[in-house]
Amino acid sequence: MPRPPCRLSALGIVNALGVGADVVWSRLLEGEPSHLSERDDLVAGRSLRVGAVNAALPSVPRSLAAYDCRNNAMALAALEQIADPVARAVEAHGAERVGVVMGTSTSGVSDAEDAIRHQLAGEGLSPSFDYAQLEFGGVATFVAEVIGARGPAYCLSTACSSGARALASARSLLALGVCDAVVAGAADTLCGLTAAGFSSLQAIAEGTTNPCSVNRAGLTLGEGAAVFLVEPDDGSAGGVQLLGAGESSEAHHMSAPEPTGAGAEASMRGALADAGIAPDAIAYLNLHGTGTPLNDRMECLAVDRVFGAELPVSSTKAMVGHTLGAAGAMEAAFCWLALARSEAGVLSLPPHWWDGEPDPEIPALHLVGKGETALLRDAPRVMTNSFGFGGNNCTLVLGCDS
Repeated sequence: MPRPPCRLSALGIVNALGVGADVVWSRLLEGEPSHLSERDDLVAGRSLRVGAVNAALPSVPRSLAAYDCRNNAMALAALEQIADPVARAVEAHGAERVGVVMGTSTSGVSDAEDAIRHQLAGEGLSPSFDYAQLEFGGVATFVAEVIGARGPAYCLSTACSSGARALASARSLLALGVCDAVVAGAADTLCGLTAAGFSSLQAIAEGTTNPCSVNRAGLTLGEGAAVFLVEPDDGSAGGVQLLGAGESSEAHHMSAPEPTGAGAEASMRGALADAGIAPDAIAYLNLHGTGTPLNDRMECLAVDRVFGAELPVSSTKAMVGHTLGAAGAMEAAFCWLALARSEAGVLSLPPHWWDGEPDPEIPALHLVGKGETALLRDAPRVMTNSFGFGGNNCTLVLGCDS
């Protein structure tokens, strides 16, 4: 039996497009990778185009200096945007009834790299470095301390599905009656370890990622944070709901996806079943769409089997980069923004940036063009895919009443 929906009451977001929902949404609809930048300090001897956050980040409070790293500052930049509704939730429900679920794949690795460089220079570890910055669970503890929550606080790290699974986990905490409100989302930061790892896998594009193209040759790395206030659905009209979540773990390979898309298909069908809707109820799908040869092929095969070729779909990773553990929350945020800004039965859709040269070996899907909209017959329903290493797959269905 499907779990009851929950409401994604507020969103804070920061990525390469900027800080805040209004800026990010307007630049996302431009459909251009113009906010990417070049970095030559991540992989030795190689310049990478990345989705770096170039905006100034807030300072971590001195009382939480042990958690002072770029990843937590990124989370704080998103959290500050929803500080008022979060504070109201803590006051209304009590600190013990407010939980925190975050996702990440890097935590404070970039700061640890700086600390180690400092040590190798013969000066010892950086005095500002603390192991708490590097702990995967650190970002959840940090967020809980910032907002004063005393309910369950934990972090999920299932590679690129981490952020999506954090939202699914928040919904479970509400459905089980463990919490009355949850702050959930994800943050991930560019670092040399991740960049070198993907480079060694020959999975990073020269230039900008080119998802679904015959010329696709890898991903573009990014960073950012997206954080939601998740509350029970009170039945009132308006607002964006998390209606369903589907998860699968086919464990095909440590880094390569199952080639037929069986795990991706199971994840999407599970989300539809959990939401209690048929495939034709979905108006738009945000693809995982990494631009790697294997991922795009298997995902397009799976999407074609579930939806056919008419559903509008797009990958937004050419605009912000693949934000790894934050990607599931980030792309759920893009769906949230589309739903929250729908008007008079019209849904503006994030465009798919690519070179326009299809791959004859994968199904030809309906890739969203710049300025494209969807006309809604009923209450809007959208879907987002997140597929991680090891076959960690998660699909979310979001919707609103009108």
